[in-house]
Amino acid sequence: MTKQLNWTRRIFLRNVSAMLSTLGMSQTLSASAAREVKRPTRFQIACMTLPYSRFPLKRALEGIAASKFQYVAWGTRHVAASGERVPVLDLNAKPLEAKKLAARCRDLGLTPVMMFSTVSVEADASVDSHKKRIEQAATAGIPQVLTFGSTKGGRYETWIRNLKELGPVARAAGVTLVIKQHGGETATGKATAKIVREVGDEGVGINYDAGNVMDYVNVDPIVDIRECVDEIRSFSIKDHRNFPEDQDCGPGFGEIDHYRLLEPVAYTGLTMPLACENIFAPLLPRPTTPEGVDILARRAREYLEVVVKGLQASAEKL
Repeated sequence: MTKQLNWTRRIFLRNVSAMLSTLGMSQTLSASAAREVKRPTRFQIACMTLPYSRFPLKRALEGIAASKFQYVAWGTRHVAASGERVPVLDLNAKPLEAKKLAARCRDLGLTPVMMFSTVSVEADASVDSHKKRIEQAATAGIPQVLTFGSTKGGRYETWIRNLKELGPVARAAGVTLVIKQHGGETATGKATAKIVREVGDEGVGINYDAGNVMDYVNVDPIVDIRECVDEIRSFSIKDHRNFPEDQDCGPGFGEIDHYRLLEPVAYTGLTMPLACENIFAPLLPRPTTPEGVDILARRAREYLEVVVKGLQASAEKL
């Protein structure tokens, strides 16, 4: 991995140095100068509330904060004290409710960086529903709304039409609508990039979900991610195993090499959330207590911190 990274970096430096020489500039471009051209990505390692969905939202936020995350992504539903499953934020909630929930997060030391749309892009009420989520996110100071589509597909034209309407709305609000891989029109990063490029609006980008790419269509995400690198604005972090069982799991528990996965986006100059969607161990029952989830959340954070530090430190040595 290090050899591959060093080789890529040296080729880049050699090409730029040759360009400078052609222009009559004889100085050699150093590694530090190259990094000024392409700055390190500011990865925001976040935990979704989704792994805590069996417990109240309040306990989810407390557990994520206690696990030393600085960033949080809102999931979809949680079990309330009454035993009823309730949405993190109702689709029709006033934007002020989103702002209040964001303030609760910040009071715990958590910056919210992403929220689910909870509606598919090709749904009949998609445009109006997404506009509500965009307004909620903008009012709460949340930079990304995570969306997805049906696993069945077959409505490509609807995707393009809806996203071309939503892109300018999101951009004007200071929000990016990010699309995760979910089968159908978006089974892979390559397929998702085709959609994003056809829409052609900075308000629409990709949330890369390597676990879904491997799970839904058994495509190698390490190869696939290079087909969509320029469009990636965030990640839904989950791992996957094909052996001994076909199962999603937490980062570092599966077969995906996160050093190889994140290397293509290690130096984009962007701020990029890495939101842990699945933190669980394969083959084992999921924790029945929130304290058990806390342990896995902490492990996921520590693992990703090591990967990110290692990747960027390796490049610094050049």
